[in-house]
Amino acid sequence: MNNEENQTTQGKGTKLTPRAKVALRIFGALVLIAVVFLGGVYIGYDNRPAFAKVTGLVNATDTNVTTADFSPFWQAWQIVEQNFAPAAGKTTKVTDQDKVYGAIQGMVAAYGDPYTTFFPPAQNTQFQAQIAGSFSGVGIEVGEKDGVLTVVTPIKGSPADKAGVKSGDQIIKIDNTGTSNITVDQAVTLIQGKSGTTVTLTLARQGVATPIVVPIVRGTIDLPTVDTETQGNVFIIHFYTFSANSAALFRDAMTKYLASGDHNLLIDLRGNPGGYLDAAVQIGSEFIPQGKTIVKEIGKTASDTTTYTSTGPVIFPAGDKLIILADQGSASAAEILSGALSEQGVGVLVGQQTFGKGSVQQVIPLTDDTSLKVTVAHWYTPNGISISAKGLTPKILIPFDQTAKTDTQLQKAVALFADPATFQK
Repeated sequence: MNNEENQTTQGKGTKLTPRAKVALRIFGALVLIAVVFLGGVYIGYDNRPAFAKVTGLVNATDTNVTTADFSPFWQAWQIVEQNFAPAAGKTTKVTDQDKVYGAIQGMVAAYGDPYTTFFPPAQNTQFQAQIAGSFSGVGIEVGEKDGVLTVVTPIKGSPADKAGVKSGDQIIKIDNTGTSNITVDQAVTLIQGKSGTTVTLTLARQGVATPIVVPIVRGTIDLPTVDTETQGNVFIIHFYTFSANSAALFRDAMTKYLASGDHNLLIDLRGNPGGYLDAAVQIGSEFIPQGKTIVKEIGKTASDTTTYTSTGPVIFPAGDKLIILADQGSASAAEILSGALSEQGVGVLVGQQTFGKGSVQQVIPLTDDTSLKVTVAHWYTPNGISISAKGLTPKILIPFDQTAKTDTQLQKAVALFADPATFQK
């Protein structure tokens, strides 16, 4: 070093040489550049789209074209993730996948259709067991009527049937959960449960001033299909559900009818919640001439229409009399068959207004353990009446007497065969 570099002042600091001053200026400039760069990176990072701040997402983008603004969704995701404080004692971790499933449920609910539903894994397992025909629960078919969760029908011999639950009962609460803001399938999930456990339904019933509280012990539910009996010269087929094998079982019942020598047939569809469309078409084909309409299915647009016609052959003897007995528990495929037989002039519909469940659902797997049930069409009778609108109105109304010890509704329907006016066009 030279003398200039080693010089010091008499004060507190060290006097910088010209070379040191240059080095300091360079260092300061580098620090400023670094600060500006890092600041820019931080500002840029903080101003990323909300979506970009959610890391670890799989299949996060799609090729669907939409004008919807998704930024509020991702902002909400972040805000809740960063700020939500669970209640005392609540430590359950909500996974990102749980949030995705919740978002799908919210999207589906936006359509306002009680039968369009997303099934996350636990509910999907229960739903698959239910449609297989054997499941644990109380044995009621549930639907939505006039915006209220309503019992379509209790299954014959089920715990709900034995506990006194009736078609048309409105379900106000399931245990301690109110039903005003839940879907039909969410209600079904709450009602179902392990055999031997108890669920308590709070019901509103027409003509009863105060709510009815009904505790029901769950059991394994096996869906019945067909029973037959004879009253006088009237052969009666009690038909409970349109399952995968119900058309074959109904054909067995018809064989018994044809062998009985009776010429008066009553098909009892009360409390039949419906089921497979194919079963309704096959059964209708035994009564309606080939090529005649059984039901029209109209999809998303009016041009998307499928007409289901009778495939024949007709086995119901010409000249025999047919009455179809229905009530507010008759829904879906039961309404299809009722409408087809009555409107095609084969039989007479009597009883009560049917439920009005005329929409078609398709179950579509979403992942290995989730699925979507989507309303894809609506059913119309041969005369173009929407089953969904309000159900079917019988030609002859027969109320059900809940106070009677015998089935007076069935007895009155049987008596109609003796009245020629019943079958007048």
